[in-house]
Amino acid sequence: MSKLKSVLTIAGSDSSGGAGIQADIKTIQSMGLFAQSAITALTAQNTTGVYGVHDVPTDFVTQQIDVVFDDIRPDAVKIGMVSSAEIVASIVDALKRNDARNIVVDPVMVATSGSELASNSAIAALRDKLIPLATVITPNMPEAEALFGSHIEARDEQERAALEIARAVGVAVLVKGGHGENDANDVLARPDGSTVWFEGERVDTANTHGTGCTLSSAIACGLALGKTLEDAVRDAKAYITGALSAGLDLGKGSGPLDHMWQHR
Repeated sequence: MSKLKSVLTIAGSDSSGGAGIQADIKTIQSMGLFAQSAITALTAQNTTGVYGVHDVPTDFVTQQIDVVFDDIRPDAVKIGMVSSAEIVASIVDALKRNDARNIVVDPVMVATSGSELASNSAIAALRDKLIPLATVITPNMPEAEALFGSHIEARDEQERAALEIARAVGVAVLVKGGHGENDANDVLARPDGSTVWFEGERVDTANTHGTGCTLSSAIACGLALGKTLEDAVRDAKAYITGALSAGLDLGKGSGPLDHMWQHR
């Protein structure tokens, strides 16, 4: 019997179930892999906003990661919300100690509702310590601007920013569209200067809570299965387009995706 591939998600918990750890687990399980988790923060949130954040003690974040690697070793790791520099440092140490592979970093700084989820010191630690360990990072346009100071709006600006970031940090960068005139088109840049565009279907919906978490988790699933990065991104985009197109409509604000759309 073949081994079931596993993905570890290191992220914050979303009490409403649409983003964070909950979205990651739903995505991983929906794509046929085994989900494991290390929670970095508890949030009190729903589709209208984030109403409270409680960081998990750094030593306990480390313990969660270590015990996962000691038993069911993950084939890929997805990292989402990390709200403090201290937690970033603990994750970096644990990933290095456990020789983690296929690391996808989604630099979550602002929720879909607009609520800030990371401090300035956490953003700096993310950029300087965690991102260099990644296989790929998946910022949207505002996140790329916050991390690296580039103004991004048009297609050429999106590609130029992706290239500049990839060269600066030495890892592949997927700068996602959806926040400018480029709509759902994403560009993947590598440190060697190569770029690949992924044209996406723009889905007309206000229910986009957890899209970034979902996409990065789906990419991690592809890498865990041994796909090339390009194929992992392409398949992840197809999955998220289906989840958005399913038309789930829950909550009073920006509602969640239908992570299980393939199984209905």
